[in-house]
Order: sequence, then structure tokens, then C-alpha cells
Amino acid sequence: MNYFCRMRYKFYTLIAILLFATTAGAQEKWSLVRCVEYAMANNISIKQIDLQSQVAALTYKQSKLDQIPSLNFNGGPSYSSGRSQDPVTYTLSTLSYLSANMQLQSSADIFNWFSKKNIIAANQWELEAAKANTDKLKNDIALTVANAYLQILLAKEQEKIAAVQLQQSQAQLSNTRKMVDAGALPELNAAELEAQVARDSSTLISARGAVTQNILTLKAYMALDAAAPFEVDTPPVEMIPVEKIADLQPDFVYNLAIANMPQQKMNDFKIKAAERSSAAARGNLYPTISVWGSLGSRYANYINTPVGFPKSDPFFPQLNENFQQSIGLSLNVPIFNGYIAKTNYKRSKINITNFQLQKQLDDQGLKQNIYQAYNAALVALEKFNAGKKSLETAERTYNFAQKRYEVGMMPTFELITNQNNLFRARLENALNQYDYVFKMKVLEFYKGQGLKL
Repeated sequence: MNYFCRMRYKFYTLIAILLFATTAGAQEKWSLVRCVEYAMANNISIKQIDLQSQVAALTYKQSKLDQIPSLNFNGGPSYSSGRSQDPVTYTLSTLSYLSANMQLQSSADIFNWFSKKNIIAANQWELEAAKANTDKLKNDIALTVANAYLQILLAKEQEKIAAVQLQQSQAQLSNTRKMVDAGALPELNAAELEAQVARDSSTLISARGAVTQNILTLKAYMALDAAAPFEVDTPPVEMIPVEKIADLQPDFVYNLAIANMPQQKMNDFKIKAAERSSAAARGNLYPTISVWGSLGSRYANYINTPVGFPKSDPFFPQLNENFQQSIGLSLNVPIFNGYIAKTNYKRSKINITNFQLQKQLDDQGLKQNIYQAYNAALVALEKFNAGKKSLETAERTYNFAQKRYEVGMMPTFELITNQNNLFRARLENALNQYDYVFKMKVLEFYKGQGLKL
């Protein structure tokens, strides 16, 4: 009984290990969603542009802290010898002494025509623009990764078609060789099929090379080690979600894109930042008022003082006796500074106009791209539908040709021609289908709502 229990335990353990290994193996496959997420987290270009957002965040934070009054302390000891002015009594003497001077200063702007407030607002919009720029790059990388992923699926599909083509040629060669050996067909038929098998083998090798090359391209976009094990999940192309083209009319997509695309958001943020920077530059043309205050004290200790010369007071009593306080207002009136402030203000106005023109240019380009993407998707759909009919015709023609060849009513050359026509029709159909899916993904992308993966 114990023997059977141990055997059953080992059996269950083996099953568990196999299930775990199967699950782990399945998890190794990369789906499109996983590829995009990995690229978002590891792509070096995204990391670099994210650093710009961090710098913008620091600039914004620093401009807010600039509203706080400044506070600085300065002081330190010194040694003097020879005829000099006493730092405490201000009398001239020829003595050596150690002295120390300490001062705590503070200042704050009372009114500066809202320059600091506008600078803070400008830096805040610059931060939003930097974030939008990061989102733009992420969207571009996501679309690029999706395209590379679809290219792998297409290459794998072409590899499958090439493998089927080779199997068919090999099967025909095997049957023909038997008939040639039996004297039912001439040797020329077998030779022609041997040449076809060689061509199909070369096509399959090229297809496998294309798969590897496309995988390496995808790894590069993902910042994944080229030597790392990598296998993509290969769902049927029909399972990739695609919106109906009737729901993606160009005007509708353009209106969504204007509101959602990161490039358009970034342009809006840049204009707002430029407007605030211009207001801050205008404030520099007018007087500003600030308040300041300071606390300070001094200490001096004479070395080798002559007989009868008063001795120095101790350190802390001197600090207490020499303690002084100051407070005041400061008015700064720009009168003439080489027209720097006025030039900066005019430059800021030009900067606003430049960003407005850039926005118009990008909006026009966006609309042009959307209409082109819609037309490309429409053409791709029509080509895909036409290709399906062409494939059906090629399959029927090949089936008829194969039956005629088997009864000796068709020469080998014509059979090979029909087989090659079917092969090209299958490749063309696969290419049309994946091209249609990608064109639709591009059109979906322009809605600015992310890719449906």
C-alpha cells in the first residue's frame, strides 16, 4: 500500500512539474501589450526625454520657492597687524588683533508687477509641455513597436506559407518520382519538380531569415538585449481588434486628435508658457519695491597690547554691545540698461507668434496625415477584399490543375505555374491583411486615445 502511495505521489509531482514548466514556457511568449509596456519602461529615448520633464519640474519648483524671502549668513575671523582702523571703536591704531564679523541678512520683494507670479505660471506650463512631449514619444514608440510586432507576425505567416509550398512540392516530387520509376512519366517531369523543390527551399530559408531580422528590429525598439531569448505570441490576425472604418471618418478623427494628441497639447502649453513669460518680461520694464533687513555684530581681541591700553572685552559681551539691526525699503527703477529689458519683452512677443505659427503648421500637418491615413486604410481594405477573391480563384485553379496532372492531362510545367500562382496569392493575401490591420491601427492612433492592442 505504501508503495502505491509513493508512486502516486511521484506521479502527481511529475504532473505538477510538467504543468509548471508548460505554464512558464507559455509565459515566455511576448504579446503585443507586453512588448509595448516593456518598451515604455525601458526604451532609452523615453528615459532621456523623461529627464527633461524632471528638469522642468525642478525649474517649476524652484520658481515657486523664489517667492520665499532670502536669508543669508556671512561672517568669519580675521587677523590684522600694523596701522589699521579698529573694527569696533573705528580708531586708528598700530596693534595686532584678531577680529570677527557676523551678519544675518534677509530680503523680500513686495511688488514686482507680478513678474515672479508669471514666471511660476510659465514654468508650470513648460512642465505640462514637457510631459506632453514625453507622451508624444511614448505614442510614437508604441506605434513603432506595434508595426514591428505585426511585421513579425507577417513574416511568420509567410514562413508558414513557404513551408506549405515546400511540402506540396516535395509530395508532388515523391509521387512523380514513383511514376517516373514505373515508366508512366518521363524523367523531365521529376527534374522540373526537383528544381521547384530547390526554389521553394530557398524561399523558406529567406522567410525564416526575415522572421529573425524582424525580431531583432523589435528588440531594438524595446531596448531588449539582442541575445535574450524571445518568442512572440502569434494570435490569428483576425483576433487583433480593429475598429470599423465607417467609425473612423477623417473629420471625426481630426476633431478627436486636436483635443487628444500630445503634440497638439504640447503646442497649447507652449503658447500659454510663452504668454506668461512675456508678461514677466513686461514687468521688468517697471519699478520694483523690496524690503530688507539685517542683524550683525563685531568682535576684536588685541594681541600684546601696551601697558595702559584698555583690554578687550570678552567675546560674548562684545557681541552684545556691538549688536546692530537694520531694516529698510528698496526701490529699483530701470532707467537705462542698454534696452535689455525692452528687447527681452519684444523677443517674448515674437516667441508667442512663433509658437502660434508652429501650432497652425502642426494642426495642418495632422489633418493632412489623417486624411492620408484614412485613404491608405480604405485602399488597404479594398486590396484585402480583392486579394481574398484572387486567393479563392487561385486555390480552385490549383485544385483543378492537380487533378488533371494526376490523370496525365497537364504537363509538370503548367502544374508548377499554377502552384506558384497559388503561393503568390497566399503571400499577397497575408501581406494585404496585415497591411490593412496596420493602416487601421495608424488611423486609430490619430484619435489620440491610445492603440487598441
